[in-house]
Amino acid sequence: MTLTHLNPEQLEPSPVFSQGVLSSRAGVLYVGGQNGNTASGAMAEGFAAQTEQAYRNVLAVLEAAGCSTGDVMKMTIYVKGDEDVSAGLAAAQGVWGSQPTAITVLRVHGLARPDALVEIEAVAEVPEGPV
Repeated sequence: MTLTHLNPEQLEPSPVFSQGVLSSRAGVLYVGGQNGNTASGAMAEGFAAQTEQAYRNVLAVLEAAGCSTGDVMKMTIYVKGDEDVSAGLAAAQGVWGSQPTAITVLRVHGLARPDALVEIEAVAEVPEGPV
């Protein structure tokens, strides 16, 4: 089995983890948890803006693997505290579009970055063909 570690340029680099891992044999892409930060590490201001940016970051990893929103099988969304999940999802619709996918939303006490209000991870089926 061949694993490809994906770290798109438009995401903040990390020396300790990959933004996504692609299994060529299984044809599955695992997108690691994405927060609402830019490539420079700056966190977006507020829950809606962070949610939009987190979705943009998920899209960047999908695109690096040759995937799109239609290939996503499942997303898990971690929301810090009592943020309004409906408002976050509505804000993200402009980034993600109307492509439905299975989701699980979990409320958590905190995330690895203290200033992060949302984190999104995804699992996608990779279209056939070279990546």
